[in-house]
Amino acid sequence: MKTDNSKVKRQQAEAPKAGAANATTYRKSTVREYFESIVIAVILALFIRTFVVQAFKIPTGSMENNLLIGDHLLVNKFAMGPAATSLEHALLPVENIKRGDVLVFKYPVEPDRDFIKRVIGLPGETLELREKKVYINGKPLDEPYVHFLQAPSTGGELSEVTSYDVRERYGPVTVPPNQYFMMGDNRDNSQDSRYWGFMPRENVKGKALVIYWSYESEREDYLDESTGATLKGLASVFAHFFTRTRWDRMFHQIH
Repeated sequence: MKTDNSKVKRQQAEAPKAGAANATTYRKSTVREYFESIVIAVILALFIRTFVVQAFKIPTGSMENNLLIGDHLLVNKFAMGPAATSLEHALLPVENIKRGDVLVFKYPVEPDRDFIKRVIGLPGETLELREKKVYINGKPLDEPYVHFLQAPSTGGELSEVTSYDVRERYGPVTVPPNQYFMMGDNRDNSQDSRYWGFMPRENVKGKALVIYWSYESEREDYLDESTGATLKGLASVFAHFFTRTRWDRMFHQIH
């Protein structure tokens, strides 16, 4: 019985082509898998950054000595997200804003800027500042976190000079519904609600959780946001990472 040599040769010639086609298909599948993985990772990163947690850095000394210039924070955005319905509030781990919370929020005067301050006055409360001491509904507030550059005046001629200084005296004012009175811990060097008024609830971006890195810096390092200044800052970090990192502040929980 004779074998059809031409048919065999044709099948042998087609076999490599089929293998090449399968290899091409396999390569396309691998590329697609990588692409899908990258897309999913980007979507998750954007979701986490938008709704769950975000990194912020401290550019000023308004929260000293609790938060220092150069502290890099993780902020919980999920816990402070507004709940549209009572069902969402019951199911989601949304926290009510409490006095003493350290919040990152959109600066009411310039919403493109982020501020970080401490909640002092809650909606409906009457707040007053006398000789740098905060009073809520007529009662003095215990504030172990407060830092002063100068001691408060205690009467006499000095008190007359500073009587209209909001660092010494302010109010009384009543906090409107759904708004908050915010103050920096460094009371003599903080641009807060004493100067620009109340902070609306919808301006809240998140609650400060933890310092994940702290790098010894000056305020001037954050004033210039040009490309040259950014590159200079990166070079400084590269050169002085180990000597200027405040290792004792790493993973410090914010209270």
